[in-house]
Amino acid sequence: MVQRSRLSHINLHILSSENMALNASSSSPCGNETISEYSRFPTWALNFGATMIILTIIVGILGNALTVVALLKCQRVRNIAAAFIISLCVADFLFCLLVLPFSASNFIHRDWIHGDVLCTIFPLMRYGNLGVSLLSIAMISINRYMMITSHTLYTKVYRPLGIGLMIGFCWAFSFLMQLPTLLGAWGRFGYDSRLKTCTIIETENGISSKTALFIIAFVIPCSVIIFCYAKIFWTVRKSENRMRRHSARSDIREAKTRKNEWRITKMVLVIFISFLACYLPITIVKTADKCVNFPVTHVVGYVLVYLSACVNPIIYVFMNKQYRMAMKAVLFPASMQSSTRVTFHSHKSKTPGADQNSQTMVSRMSITNTNFVIRESEDRF
Repeated sequence: MVQRSRLSHINLHILSSENMALNASSSSPCGNETISEYSRFPTWALNFGATMIILTIIVGILGNALTVVALLKCQRVRNIAAAFIISLCVADFLFCLLVLPFSASNFIHRDWIHGDVLCTIFPLMRYGNLGVSLLSIAMISINRYMMITSHTLYTKVYRPLGIGLMIGFCWAFSFLMQLPTLLGAWGRFGYDSRLKTCTIIETENGISSKTALFIIAFVIPCSVIIFCYAKIFWTVRKSENRMRRHSARSDIREAKTRKNEWRITKMVLVIFISFLACYLPITIVKTADKCVNFPVTHVVGYVLVYLSACVNPIIYVFMNKQYRMAMKAVLFPASMQSSTRVTFHSHKSKTPGADQNSQTMVSRMSITNTNFVIRESEDRF
């Protein structure tokens, strides 16, 4: 009797062990689900990631703050596109200030150590600022599209009130669409024990807003941007062919105006491409390597996402001379004033008729550029 009870006990133990193994293998194709993602990363990769995030925080805060001050202070670059670029810079500035320090802490400690309240605020700010950034780029793309393809409609739509409403929409929509998640009605913000960080997690009913938010805040804006630039390239190509057949002076003046607008348009396109280059790798890696078999690729993907917050000011400096001069004027105001005085005096001549000749030259230049100035003034905010 005792022997039978022992045998039955052993059999039950074996069966329970087999069931546990089967459940683990069926629910987790990657093996032990309790092993965190950070524990799979090598120490040197985590140190590299933390260092890059700290550098991104420094460069991003300084670069985006400088860009905002330069665009607000320098009248020459205060056009409508600059208003949306300021919104983009503010979003990146807040991302560096409020999100990246916690990301660096995660890499250093390999876990979330900042409590439940910040565990809710952290993903809210992260996804909110991501939405503002991409929607701002989409708004600039629409602005460039209308500026190049329909200038008459452009002047009616882009008035101070309209610009304010568009920027307000970018911010309000990006955060209000997360309200159901914040209230726990459509997924919830919380701690993910596998990722060892705070993100959007499923409710008890298995509901999550991640997929829907990805489509609404990422796929749709990207589609709008791609459509706008396809139409822009087609319109510019058509305009260039027309201008080759007509070489009047009015066309030359129009070409100069369009060249300036096209320069800003190309800069925004590069910003969008850099945004995709920063966010697509981690999306691909997360999809293709769910079991973290190649941990270094995950670290590189995360670092690229964080770099997106500081790369835009670098693009402004390299691709736009006016933005570069505006930033230089903020950093070195004395040198800019002295160089302006030197340039002015170098054009003055000691001959008696020089003043009259210079005035005549200025008058001719003013007449020549009248159309450009009028059209340029319509683009101010």
